[in-house]
Amino acid sequence: MNSKYNHYKVTLEHTHNPKGDELQEAVSIEFDNHDNIFNIIKILQEKNLFSSDSETAEFAIGLKMFGEVMLRNRENTLFSELSPAFKEFMMKLKST
Repeated sequence: MNSKYNHYKVTLEHTHNPKGDELQEAVSIEFDNHDNIFNIIKILQEKNLFSSDSETAEFAIGLKMFGEVMLRNRENTLFSELSPAFKEFMMKLKST
């Protein structure tokens, strides 16, 4: 882990399966991010972009996790078409 970055731990728990199938074991991951994700959640909640604070947090966490992986792997051809659109999307999000 990078001491210059914010360090996070996320645990995902499977709490319901509509088909009645067995629930999956929880997955816990630790990761670094250059941003304070809690501040981003708060800022986005104040903008009321989504129907609930929970949905806003879900969006912010997913976006920041995805974006950081994409940045660390920017040379990966998987992201070659997405990177320009993602940059444009982030600029639009920051301007709202």
